[in-house]
Amino acid sequence: MIEIGDKIVSMDVFEVLFACDYEQCKGICCVEGDSGAPLEPGEAEMLRKYLPEVEHLLSSRAREVIAQQGVSYIDEEGDEVTSIVGGKDCVFTTYDERGNCLCAYEKIYYEGKIDWIKPISCQLYPIRLTKYKDFTAVNYHKWSVCKCALKRGRKEGIPVYQFLKGPLVRTFGEEWYDQLEGAARLLKEERSEQDK
Repeated sequence: MIEIGDKIVSMDVFEVLFACDYEQCKGICCVEGDSGAPLEPGEAEMLRKYLPEVEHLLSSRAREVIAQQGVSYIDEEGDEVTSIVGGKDCVFTTYDERGNCLCAYEKIYYEGKIDWIKPISCQLYPIRLTKYKDFTAVNYHKWSVCKCALKRGRKEGIPVYQFLKGPLVRTFGEEWYDQLEGAARLLKEERSEQDK
């Protein structure tokens, strides 16, 4: 574990090679699972604020779920998460003509229609944050649906922290990310010394 400010970063974040392979997985992480995406304080409000902009992209079943329970619910672990359809699909999934799953919010964000991309837990995946009283744990989450991302990451030599630079900067800021990169360089130098 590496401590950067009040964040404790798992070694997996530096060592696991990972790069989403959307052509292979087709956004399966938004469809599989037994709970919705974790939400930070204020994110449910953002989902509600921009719901009128994305509703037309959602399935009729997703619209029914939202009408009945709202954009989010409290899961078994006591966390607020996005609502899901049929015990798995996030209600905010939409599909392109090739059957690829997309986040409806992300789609209209890139179309320039809103100024908020999506919940940070979605953008940060496969990193998961766990907040404690005195620090936040920054961990890599292993999931079998991401096998193709591990394969691509190994092929391209991209560690998790580099693949997720944008979301990490969005979450913790440029200065924190610079310190993370500095820690990664030191770890690499230490490994090189050990290999000699």
